[in-house]
Amino acid sequence: MDAAGWWSLLALVGGGIIGAAFVARQTRHASAARITELRQLEQLVQRRADQVTALSHELRTPLSMIKGSVELLLEGGPGTLTPMQQRFLDVIDHQSVQVIGLCESLLIQAKIEAGLFTPRPEKVDVSVVVRDVVTAMRPLCAQRQQRISLDVPQVMPRISADPMLLTQALTNLLSNASRFTTTGGSIDVRVMLIDTGVALYVTDDGAGMTRAERHRLFHRFATGRPLADGTGLGLVITKTIVELHGGEIMVHTASTRGTTFLLTLPSRS
Repeated sequence: MDAAGWWSLLALVGGGIIGAAFVARQTRHASAARITELRQLEQLVQRRADQVTALSHELRTPLSMIKGSVELLLEGGPGTLTPMQQRFLDVIDHQSVQVIGLCESLLIQAKIEAGLFTPRPEKVDVSVVVRDVVTAMRPLCAQRQQRISLDVPQVMPRISADPMLLTQALTNLLSNASRFTTTGGSIDVRVMLIDTGVALYVTDDGAGMTRAERHRLFHRFATGRPLADGTGLGLVITKTIVELHGGEIMVHTASTRGTTFLLTLPSRS
């Protein structure tokens, strides 16, 4: 190869090296920019979560005081109530419970968005958790003249799960079922063993949902019914809890035919 050939080869190799160095430099700049952007987004999410947490705490304190005062009045300690006063206090008490529950949901949602919502698994008998939640829900359903039936296997293997988070998820589902079940209606809760773990069914005999209403589920501040109580946060949180456990949540519903929520929880999360 003559001198011209060698110079051409060197130029080609040098150009390749310079081009590779340029690409590497650009890649480093792009990676640094993405890292900076991610850190800014994380800080934004954290600030938002902190703001929601602070606001929720600030709201819960006066609301709890209001609810406590209402309960004292309802007990009749300060004096006998007239029927009209009783009705007004019942409304205040109910609305206080609703807003306190909303504050709790906002706190949990803020933790989810900040990445602070993680399960603390232990060996759990799902049937025991379900019985406890159903027992806690019976007084509320009794006020609405609703019946809850419970069907669980006699023997249940323990699975790895966070009992507090499962309690939250099941409470959300049963509260939702009670809200959409008519006065005098029924709610069926069933636990089954499946090949991959445990399945939990919650069925109500309410009005069900249309296809459009079904598509709004699992979105914040959206409920199955446009004028229904609730914010939709409960189902969002329930879905997050189930997915954090490696499970799935599915819905079967039809207008005027009730709704069934199905949760699956794997034996190993």
